[in-house]
Order: sequence, then structure tokens, then C-alpha cells
Amino acid sequence: MKEMNDTDDRHSKSALAKYGPLGAVCLVVAAIILGLVVTSPKNGSETTATTVNSSPAVGELPDGVLPWAVAKAQGKTEEIDWGARCDTTKGVLALPVVPAPSCYAPYGGPSGGVSATGVTADSIKVVVYLAQENDPVLSFIYSQIGNTDTPDGTFETYEGFNEILATYFETYDRKVELVRYNATGAASDPVAATSDAETIARDIQPFVVLGGPILTEAFADTLAANKVMCISCSPGQTNDWYVERAPYVWDVQKNVNQGSIMTAEYVGKHLAAGTAEFGGPAVKDQKRKLGLIYLSNSESSEIIRKELETTLQKDYGVEFAEVASFKSPVGMAGEAREILARMKASGVTTVLYSGDPLAPQTLTQVATEQDYFPEWVISGSALVDTTIFARTYDQAQWAHAFGPSNLFARVSAEVAGAAYLYKWFYGVPAPARTSAPLILPNLQFLYAVLQGIGTDLSPQTFEKTVFAAEIIPGTVLSPQLSWGSRGIWPSVDYAGVDDQTEVWWDATAEGLDESGKQGTGMWAYVDGGVRYLPGEWPKSTKKLFDPKSAVTLYTEAPEGITIPDYKPLPPA
Repeated sequence: MKEMNDTDDRHSKSALAKYGPLGAVCLVVAAIILGLVVTSPKNGSETTATTVNSSPAVGELPDGVLPWAVAKAQGKTEEIDWGARCDTTKGVLALPVVPAPSCYAPYGGPSGGVSATGVTADSIKVVVYLAQENDPVLSFIYSQIGNTDTPDGTFETYEGFNEILATYFETYDRKVELVRYNATGAASDPVAATSDAETIARDIQPFVVLGGPILTEAFADTLAANKVMCISCSPGQTNDWYVERAPYVWDVQKNVNQGSIMTAEYVGKHLAAGTAEFGGPAVKDQKRKLGLIYLSNSESSEIIRKELETTLQKDYGVEFAEVASFKSPVGMAGEAREILARMKASGVTTVLYSGDPLAPQTLTQVATEQDYFPEWVISGSALVDTTIFARTYDQAQWAHAFGPSNLFARVSAEVAGAAYLYKWFYGVPAPARTSAPLILPNLQFLYAVLQGIGTDLSPQTFEKTVFAAEIIPGTVLSPQLSWGSRGIWPSVDYAGVDDQTEVWWDATAEGLDESGKQGTGMWAYVDGGVRYLPGEWPKSTKKLFDPKSAVTLYTEAPEGITIPDYKPLPPA
């Protein structure tokens, strides 16, 4: 059944100011389960996307790689002993996840040997980057939401998920070996980040690094320069930035250009022509007059802001009545008063916010002090669209908040998700309870690609496999995922999530936040969490703030989605 909607420390200030362009912190607050199927990465040939029912010829697949769909098309499924890890009634791994990853035939061929740095005949070395336990930046952020996870618990959770995935995914006689690396500096320190990356590349020599300092790109830059791959190891960057470092830097979330494209479409098609029907009494039903408040801390921040303004004006004939920026979310009360006074004086009915998840605490408090209650439109900025952060904002203001989100409809940890998967396998909660949904996506992305590569593992075959994989369609519980040139984005794509959903803040809803804490106020997912690709945002806003069609938390699997009750296998 679904639950319906009826420090002032100087270092912290400077560090927090380094959130990525328009606040695109590289965090994914949901477990994204992938099921990649390789189509044609062999011998340097061109790669193309295929549909789930396509059946590429055997010659197009790497030696020894045989996904269920291909075996079925060739009439071979009955000839193969798929093992207990495969649900042969569906051709998917017997894991209680959505969407379910495809089965691959067990490998029985020769060893792949040493095919790349960090790869031997029987192992794949993977570094897990862990932030300092007392990182001043992260400690400040975590204190706002009660996150008490430790680096030890985080690595233990990585090891647990690694064992689960190794039990089910085909890795061609190689095992993923996790190597812990403890950061030597804060998440915002580029000098320490560079040094850490050099140490990892020189002394550990892994195949890939998972994670990195979230407030500096120096770590990813240095790894790429040393030809070491990393996944989700930098703040969100521009599309060109990833292309210039290919094939070494990968992300699961959107890049900042993609976020700008989606925001412009949402505002231009969905809002601009209407009235401020969701604002406070002073602005309600006035013709919308738009303002922009954004985090600006680098040249790229301004490039993305200008790109957004240009797209809105060129494609939709929309201009902002007022534009204001801030440098840091910490200690910004005076700055917020000036910003909001300008918005109010300019008659702005609708404020588009693009920044970090802390600044709205001050902005909404100051807006109430000034008796100014506009519509607040979020833009997909990371963590702003989580209940755990939104409950820290002024609720009288946030009752007027809505907008696009890269996340997807929440589901109870008793039904599905990363926390559910861990407890299903081990019978106990993950040691890092709050961080578990952040840990699984990157590790599962790696395993999904390994399953499609075969024995010839290298950064180059990794790229070919990802670009040749089928597009993973979205559901209300998972986003659409794709990488490469798919006709979805203007340029080749090294980030994963393609679509968005729409949310509004229900200030009266009661339920659990992402950490499992009971409270009041929850994000409501419009139309049950239906998702939109670029070009698909509707013009109508009639389902916004409609409790009849919205969902705050699925307490059982949504209609059309089945999560089988498998029994876990013994660890591999």
C-alpha cells in the first residue's frame, strides 16, 4: 500500500563554498540498480544502443560473454547451466532489486591474464576512497541531518555489498578486491586530493577508484592524468570536462549541462506562461515573474548560469526579473536579507533555487522575516530534494516548494532499496545505515559493466561496453540510465541518469525520512513518481499539490512492479 498525502568556522565557510557549479554535489541518495547488456564492443568496432529484445550476433560479443537475451534468441537457454544465481523463469539474477539485472552464462574459458593496471588473472583491484572521520566540511553537513556513519562502518558496508554482488554477477574468474584508502585532507582540499590521487596511482595501482573528495575536482584530474579510472569521484562537472578526461572519469548522476537543459525546459514549458498559483497570498495567482538564486563559486558556475539564461530566452522567450548569487551557505544571513529584499522589490513571484542543501535554511528563514512567501522552485540540485534536508527549512516557506528531481519515488526499506538488499542477504542492517544508498550504486555500476566486458578488461573496453549497453528504462522506483551517444543529450555522455520526476513539499505529511527518522513534512512525488526525459515535460501543472495522485513513500511495491521473494545464496 502506498502512503498518500491527506561553524561559523572560517574553514567550513570557505570549504562549503566550493560546492560544484550550481550546487551539483556528486551524491546519489538512492540505490540505482543496473542491468547492462553489451552489444558490440569487440575489436574496436562501432557501438550502438539496442532494445531489450535485440539479439546481436555471437561475433559481436566479447569471447565468453553470453547474456540471457542472446542465448534465448539463439535457442540455447536450455543447454546452459545458469546456476542458482539465475531466475531462469525470467532470465534475470535472483536478486530482489528493480530493475533486475540480466543473467549471464557462467564462464568456463581461459583466464584473461593481466589485461590492465590493477587486473590479474584472478583479481581486479578497486580502491574505495573514504573521507576523513573528522572532516570539518562533512561533519558540518552531517550534523544537520544526524548522520553518524563512520569510515569503518562505511568500508564494512562496501565489503558487504561487494560480497553480495560477487555472489550473483559473472566476473570471468576474477574477484573484485577492495582496498581501503583514507583521505589525508578535507573534502575541499585540492592539494591533499592531488597527493592522494598520486599515491593511489603510484603505490596501489588499482583498476578503478570508487568515490572521491566531493568539493574539488583535483582528485579526478590527477587520476585521469595517471590513466586510472574513477567513478563518482568529483563534484558535478560540465560535459566537456568529462569528455576531455575520457575514458577515465565516470558518473552516475547528470552532469551540470544536462541539469541546466532539464531546468530550462521545466521552467520554460511548465511554469513561465502560468500564474503563481502555489505561492503565498501576496503573490498567489499573479502572472509569474521569475527570479534566480544560485551558488556561484567558480567560472564554471557562471558559464552554466549564462547557459540557463540563454536557453530560457532563446527557446522559451523567458527572462529572469532578478538574478542573485551567493558564495557560501554558511553565515549568509546578511547576504540572504539583501537577496530576498531584491526579489521582493522586483515583484518576483517565483524563485528558482540552484545550490547546495544548506542555504535554504537561511533563505527561507529570512524570507519569513520579510513576510515574503513566493513559490520556491527547486532545480534538481543534489540533496535539496531529500526529506532529511527539507525538514530543516522554514516550513511556512517550503509549503510553497516544488520542482524537478533527479531522484525517484521513495520506497520503504522494508520493501526494496539498498538497505533492504543488505538486510535481505545478511539478516542485519548495513553498518553504515545512512550511507548505504550512496555506497551501492557505484559498486553495482562497476559489476554490471564487468559482466558485459568479459576477460579483456581495460579502461578502453570498459568504455566500449558502457556505450554499447542497452538503455535501462526508468520506472517510478528507478531512473533511465544510459551513457554514450544515444540521441538524448547533445554530446557524448559520461554521466548516467537521463530523466527526472516532479515533486512538491507536503508540509503536513508524516513519515520516515531517508535515515529512517519519523517526522513531519515529506516530498510528494507527482503522479506516483512518473518520470520525464528531455523534451517530455508537460505544460500542465494540474497535478502539482494534488494529494490524490501523489505518493510520499511506497510501503509496498507499486502497481506493475514485482519484487520477488528470493532466498539469498551462500556467499561466493
